[in-house]
Amino acid sequence: KNASVLVVGAGFIGVEWITELEHFFKNLKLTIIDALPQCLGPLPAKAANYCSNYMKRHGIKEHYNMKYNAKDLNFYASIGLPGGADKEYVCIGVKASNYFMPAETLSEKGPGGGGWILMDMNLAVKSRDGKVWSKDEQGYPRIFAIGDCNYGCVDGPGPMDAWPIPAIPKISYPGEEEAIVAIRNIEKVDKLVFRGLKTTHMGYPIELATMHWPWGAGMF
Repeated sequence: KNASVLVVGAGFIGVEWITELEHFFKNLKLTIIDALPQCLGPLPAKAANYCSNYMKRHGIKEHYNMKYNAKDLNFYASIGLPGGADKEYVCIGVKASNYFMPAETLSEKGPGGGGWILMDMNLAVKSRDGKVWSKDEQGYPRIFAIGDCNYGCVDGPGPMDAWPIPAIPKISYPGEEEAIVAIRNIEKVDKLVFRGLKTTHMGYPIELATMHWPWGAGMF
């Protein structure tokens, strides 16, 4: 249809999405904008330029230092889309999509207004009163929350710096570390409940692993 598509937000998701569209649908007229002076703002300038040059070579129009205003026709005219785009994808900010979870397991605050799954130090889902929400008859947790779906911290009294785990950026690296902890805990619960094991092969008690603040180069 030679349709025009506007992607708002030239971060990781926006750039990935618009280049995927270009790869599979060659007739689309593609435009991407961002309020920052370059795409992929957190990346070094050399890496961002590489991605920008790729988009230029593939006919994707870029506009930076540009604030999105869907109600202003002059905005669309300024980016070469008089009258607007046929389709828009807004890829900025974060929003929880945990509608399938009971309200008592979701945060009342957080990015996008809240709605993130609460978890304890074992990454087990907990309720707002701090109790494990998914424990079995023996008291072991059975449901864990990792990655973008969770609150991104283990809250507690006092300022955030004093919490058991302060806020973690919602990027892939912490999710990978959380997955390792959750998988180990699932394996340990299996040994405790279904296999009747109480100690490791070295004689140490089988105890659930706790999460940590994932410091490392992958964070930034």
